[in-house]
Amino acid sequence: MTKTELVEKIAKDTGISKVAAAGAVNSFLGNITKELKKKNGKVTLVGFGTFTKVRRKARKGRNPQTGEAIKIKASNSVRFKPGKTLKDSI
Repeated sequence: MTKTELVEKIAKDTGISKVAAAGAVNSFLGNITKELKKKNGKVTLVGFGTFTKVRRKARKGRNPQTGEAIKIKASNSVRFKPGKTLKDSI
């Protein structure tokens, strides 16, 4: 499902316009992003799951084409852990 399809589905299910549904989806995603940018960012949606910010350490890797050793920089990533309700429904 794409973002556009999600907006259409929300608009249909709630009886609101696509513009209002798009605004709600954009606000939702923006607020999750803003929270995850914080130092110990974490967003918990009870029954759905938890998004957490994790720090990946710098490490060594290999270029798969040449086999040459390379350094991979430290980075931030997002981890999602599904909630019990979501797990049970799948």
